[in-house]
Amino acid sequence: MSVDTHYETVTEGRQHFKELLDAAEAGIPNTVRRDHLRAVVVDAERLRYFLAAMRPARAQVVAEADGWSVLLPGLPIAADGETFDEALDEMVPALREYAADWVDHLRHAPNHRDNWGLVQIIDLSTDPQLKEWLRG
Repeated sequence: MSVDTHYETVTEGRQHFKELLDAAEAGIPNTVRRDHLRAVVVDAERLRYFLAAMRPARAQVVAEADGWSVLLPGLPIAADGETFDEALDEMVPALREYAADWVDHLRHAPNHRDNWGLVQIIDLSTDPQLKEWLRG
């Protein structure tokens, strides 16, 4: 594999798409430029793992008389359940709904725009991976 996997145009990137994917799989930095945008191609699982490690959930869990609540401080995301596991199960669709709302409109809001990494974690994770991330 060539070490030079930085392409200055989209056309070059398309011509070397296999090399871009091979570099991503190997963890080698690679980019494609379009006008002023420089985009990177990375292995999604490697990115998810890194982002989850750099951005722990720090979920707060509260035991209540009628069950459990899980919330993420500073975010409008919470879920309840009769058991701890049920609360985590309910938190997964709440996270996915937040990510969808972020893509749709929240990414433009000043108090949400910096949650790009969180949205990537949510989108790139399976339900069991999200539950594990919430557990910390």
